[in-house]
Amino acid sequence: MSSRTGGVTAGSGTRSLPAWRWASAILLLLMGGIHLYLVLFSGFDGLVGTLFVINAIGALVLAVGMVAVPDRLLTLTSLLGLLFTAGTLLALVLALTLPGGFLGVREQISAELVSTTLVVEGLGTLVLLGATLTAARLRRS
Repeated sequence: MSSRTGGVTAGSGTRSLPAWRWASAILLLLMGGIHLYLVLFSGFDGLVGTLFVINAIGALVLAVGMVAVPDRLLTLTSLLGLLFTAGTLLALVLALTLPGGFLGVREQISAELVSTTLVVEGLGTLVLLGATLTAARLRRS
């Protein structure tokens, strides 16, 4: 028997939680993989290269967390993943739009993996938002 909470039954939310976990983890891994690829094969070095490697490591840690943490820690883990992904997306948007770029990097939409990254990070932000809201809703029920 499932109770109604905010228009979604707790039972259906519980069943969808693994899908949110895995979709979030996959998108985090894709985001981190793109950043690692850019360091290894596209010449990003110095401060930006270091930040890209940190991004790849952080994405890996968060992806593992999304599938490994107990349900009681999932709201926190998915919120951290959401902030991490949204922050990474914001940095790319700033590099695309600010006249001087962001952290010395001026990107163009036609540059290698930029449009792919916008899609991956945009989807990642939305999926992690869904995971965070679902986990928070289930925690309250």
